[in-house]
Amino acid sequence: MTISRTLRRGAYAVAALSLISVSASAQAAGGMAGMKMDAQPKAPASPRDSVITTVAGSNINVNYGRPSKRGRVLFNGLGDMKWGTVWRTGANEATHFTTSKPLAFGAVTVPAGTYTLFTKLEESGKWELIVNKQTKQWGTDYDMKQDLVRIPMTVTSNNAVVEKMEIMVKPMAKGGEIIVAWDNYKAIAAFTAK
Repeated sequence: MTISRTLRRGAYAVAALSLISVSASAQAAGGMAGMKMDAQPKAPASPRDSVITTVAGSNINVNYGRPSKRGRVLFNGLGDMKWGTVWRTGANEATHFTTSKPLAFGAVTVPAGTYTLFTKLEESGKWELIVNKQTKQWGTDYDMKQDLVRIPMTVTSNNAVVEKMEIMVKPMAKGGEIIVAWDNYKAIAAFTAK
């Protein structure tokens, strides 16, 4: 009888340990599965994008961060987009612009090279595209002393709200247009290639 009780107790102990072991394994697996889910990288709020094109024989590249509206009041609402301020024209790192040929924007010429782009915002619609000589900086590190030229832009309203900011370079006649579109605004700077 004593041996029988001892064997039964031993069997109960083995069964209990088995249940504890299975429960611990399930918890560990569940925890690991949760870790895998959490380890998935999130898409950045303002992903980098590039425009690479050839216009009138000039190779043009624009690299910029593409912020989204996300229900916010943008122009004259966000801190670096108040009327009368210089906006980084994108998000995060400064927007970089490269041209392989000189480009004439009306009376001013941008020589071949790499620059950063900023925009002076005005409520009147008299915006300026600023071509700056400083490169590889954060977008809010604007140094006016490094300005190469300021180019008047034609500002119009979009037919629909543009959720994710976009910079386009479109061919036209002997040159093209740099277009910045976001929210209800579209700003255009026309150029010819030299």
